[in-house]
Amino acid sequence: MKILFVCTHNRCRSILCEAIASQRGGGLIEAASAGSAPVDAVHPLTLCYLEERGYRTDGLRSQSWHDLETFEPDRVITVCDSAAGEACPLWMGEVEKVHWGLPDPSRVEGDDQAIRSAFMAVIDRIEHKVDKWVRETQS
Repeated sequence: MKILFVCTHNRCRSILCEAIASQRGGGLIEAASAGSAPVDAVHPLTLCYLEERGYRTDGLRSQSWHDLETFEPDRVITVCDSAAGEACPLWMGEVEKVHWGLPDPSRVEGDDQAIRSAFMAVIDRIEHKVDKWVRETQS
């Protein structure tokens, strides 16, 4: 299954999802991520905490969904957090759409431990969702 994770800037949550789904997907998932208004780089703590959890980060980059026009996903998952007042980008393709609503750990203010905890909590949620999805697909 080809999955596209979308958020506005494609620098944190969608990147986390891409790496985790690709590497935990048991060969069932080909994941990519993109943004409607991507920034010039992946948030450095995104890469740091992915590596801390054992995920490869090579090849991860912030990109526009226009860069993935040939990807042709089976499912598009938006990860913006509407509870935080974020506007979710709208994918216009004829494909299954899902919304996960993940808080943005890169916006957490506080000491290093508070920021680390925020990243780890989001990574835990993504891992849980991906693992559940893989189990259901294999059943």
